Amino acid sequence: MAVTSRVKRALGLKMLRRSPSRRANSCGSLPSSPNSGNGGSPRMNFTVPGRGRRPMTSAEIMRRQMKVTEQSDNRLRKTLMRTLVGQMGRRAETIILPLELLRHLKPSEFNDPREYHIWQQRQLRILEAGILLHPAVPLEKSNPSAATLRNVIQSADAKPLDTGKNSEPMRNLVNSVVSLAWRNADDGSTAADICHWADGYPLNIHIYIALLSSVFDTKDDTLVLDEVDELLELMKKTWSTLGINRSIHNLCFTWALFEQYFNTGQVEPDLLGASLAMLAEVANDAKKLDREPIYVKMLDKVLSSMKRWSEKRLLDYHGSFDKGNVGLMESVLPLVFLATKILEEDVPGYVINNGVGDRTAGNRVDHYIRSSMRSAFAKVLEDMNINGTMFEMQEVSDTLIKLANVTEELAAKEKDIFSSSLKKWHPVAVGVAAVTLHTCYGTLLKQYLASETSITNETVQVLERAGKLENMLVQMVVEDSVECEDGGKAIVREMVPYEVESIILGLVRQWIQDKVKIGRDILERAKDTETWNPKSKNEPYAQSAVELMKQAKEVVDNFFELPISITEDLVQNLAEGMEHVFCDYIAFVESCGSKQNYVPTLPPLTRCSQDSRFFKLWRTSSCTIGVYSDNHRFISNANQVRPSTSRGTQRLYIRLNTLHYVLSQLHAIDKTLALNPRVVQSTTIRRSKSNLSSSISFFEQSRTAIRAAVQHVSEASAYRLVFLDSNYVFYGSLYVEDVENARIQPVLRVLKQNLTLLCAIVTERAQPMAIKEVMKATFEAYLMVLLAGGSSRVFCRSDHHMLEEDFCSLKKMFYTCGEGMVVEDVVDREAETVEGVLSLMSQSTEQLIEDFNTMVCETGQIGVAGAMVQKVSMPPTTGKWSRTDPNTILRVLCYRNDKTANFFLKKTFHLAKRRG
Repeated sequence: MAVTSRVKRALGLKMLRRSPSRRANSCGSLPSSPNSGNGGSPRMNFTVPGRGRRPMTSAEIMRRQMKVTEQSDNRLRKTLMRTLVGQMGRRAETIILPLELLRHLKPSEFNDPREYHIWQQRQLRILEAGILLHPAVPLEKSNPSAATLRNVIQSADAKPLDTGKNSEPMRNLVNSVVSLAWRNADDGSTAADICHWADGYPLNIHIYIALLSSVFDTKDDTLVLDEVDELLELMKKTWSTLGINRSIHNLCFTWALFEQYFNTGQVEPDLLGASLAMLAEVANDAKKLDREPIYVKMLDKVLSSMKRWSEKRLLDYHGSFDKGNVGLMESVLPLVFLATKILEEDVPGYVINNGVGDRTAGNRVDHYIRSSMRSAFAKVLEDMNINGTMFEMQEVSDTLIKLANVTEELAAKEKDIFSSSLKKWHPVAVGVAAVTLHTCYGTLLKQYLASETSITNETVQVLERAGKLENMLVQMVVEDSVECEDGGKAIVREMVPYEVESIILGLVRQWIQDKVKIGRDILERAKDTETWNPKSKNEPYAQSAVELMKQAKEVVDNFFELPISITEDLVQNLAEGMEHVFCDYIAFVESCGSKQNYVPTLPPLTRCSQDSRFFKLWRTSSCTIGVYSDNHRFISNANQVRPSTSRGTQRLYIRLNTLHYVLSQLHAIDKTLALNPRVVQSTTIRRSKSNLSSSISFFEQSRTAIRAAVQHVSEASAYRLVFLDSNYVFYGSLYVEDVENARIQPVLRVLKQNLTLLCAIVTERAQPMAIKEVMKATFEAYLMVLLAGGSSRVFCRSDHHMLEEDFCSLKKMFYTCGEGMVVEDVVDREAETVEGVLSLMSQSTEQLIEDFNTMVCETGQIGVAGAMVQKVSMPPTTGKWSRTDPNTILRVLCYRNDKTANFFLKKTFHLAKRRG
């Protein structure tokens, strides 16, 4: 009956036919003594009575494959018999085999003492490796049993260990080994009923892979025995002892097949195919949730090695494969993709380090093609003796022409031999190869043209030959891209054209540089002369912007009148030069200071005087920024609203208009550059820009800069308007001396007038951002009045209702400003901080003190001042007011006019009393 193998069938391996599928032994011989006779039918597994022969058992085949001597086999059998005497129910996992060998085998069973000593040392080293060096259960350095075992092993180096029953060293050895082997991990990761003497990583893996190597035919190690199923089943009996499971087995078997393919000279593709088939099983195992850490570590090492080997061949497949063995790529490609997929998806912490940007299979093949073509081209240069030195000394023109011929041959070889294999993984494999060769040759061509100062016959010949090569490569790309969605346009755009008049291009580039310099001169002149005064109401922006954008439009118009072929590359060059000027001009417009220039310095914290309310009408202390007299003048004339928007603020509004004017002109220039019919589509793809179209912006950097500048100028103008222009009515007067008699109505009237003027000056598109920033600055100023208003302001808890009413009026004004300039949700969101502070002002002093102490404790701002006394540290001023901020609560207490707050601040922080 013919031997069939389920494993070989699954792995795509052929059955052996050159020899019997089951070797036969003489019936009279020992099981350990194989007979190498050649009799017997290769299809017969049963005993032939006339010849007295029987099939070999799986164990006998294993012993022969592992090259175990008859003497070693007899010793092992004898030891197992002695060990199991009276213990027939004992499981193999509980036997520490090296220890049992040491106990039961005596020196007399060896040829001489030296052989016994060497054998004994080998057993001890196995114990050392499995229990001390690579234990399955982590071993503490201070473990006494480990120290004893080390001493015993070291003592056996000089002379053989006495293994007699009454031997003290032997007793120490047995006790220490048993103690260490029967340990179990605290986390329950190891079985409690198994001796752990050979299941530690990587010892167990080395042993198991050695066992797996027995499946390969010793006569022809590129073949797998037909009895592989039985051998693997026999090896399965070692799993419990070695700590192997199905997942680890699959991974080890995958590696064993792959390693055998590599070690046998890479001549048997079936081994590589079998390794790939097993890798599919590994992929399934890698998805399991109950993976052991050791398995993940093995997965990383094994697959990384397979991936490195595979990629090394694929990155230079022109040197690794040829017409005779190109079929190997059919296995190498899926192997590297599957290995990479497992590593990236199922191995935590795997680092991608080979520089391939996109991790899809197609893009990896793209990387392999480009790398291999570059390597093949470099080999051609080496064979033709072309290098940096020779390039200047030899007849360069003839060399480049010959190189073009060889490059065409290389492209044809790629198409004829490798394209069919690569096409399965990359839709335009030939196209990528052609583009790479085009780039390689183009690099040399560029060097040649850079050294040419004038057009010569030789230069023309080189360019003509380069043009033919380019046409051939382009045709390859086109033919290979027929089925692509974009018709291969993406890959074609990578090819930088060779047919470029270097002199004309130089002149055009110089022309662009000259025009860009004119724009830069306008910018430099504007830095010295710009006053930010509009020419008229119809042109409410800076005249320097008008001059700059007019010059830019003229440059673009003149550019398209040049008597040359206008390529996308030239358009991009022009746009980039102009954008540098635009960005610098935008930065100039933006340079108007920041909001911090206008926010007043916070006054020092003090506590309210107990009589501050009583003497409020007679106090003469000035405001912290020196506008007290103006405040009283304003309060007495509250109904007389006067303009408060300074010329400086109005000039900031002109800057805003200028930015929006530049933005609108950029749209027009962008459209002209993108849609002009004279632009010829280019095959060059620039790394920094996508292909030109009407939807692509040439000035995205400028647009981004304008958006940031608009935000900055809007913010600066708003804070100047509120904190400088309106200071006398807002921060300088609101709630000074008394809340009831210094309410917010005058502020609202002035603010409304200022917003009206803003809308009259600022262009419609700039108004929403400008008004929103005014709102934010106004809310910030209101918070500073409440929390940093200086010695002229005090508040009582009873003032809360008036404060809330005033703030509601302030919000309402922004609700109704313009036609929905600022939506209510935005107003409400910005008002949340103020409302939070107002809610604090409605709380009792006792509640504020309690909340303050709680928050200070939570933030750890309590220090030890004495043995039993705790000192509260002054919470830092962050400038970001919040009802949950200790500093904000402290400021509410500082401006709270009652005895409890005064006493708390005096006792806790020793704050000074306000001086009248």
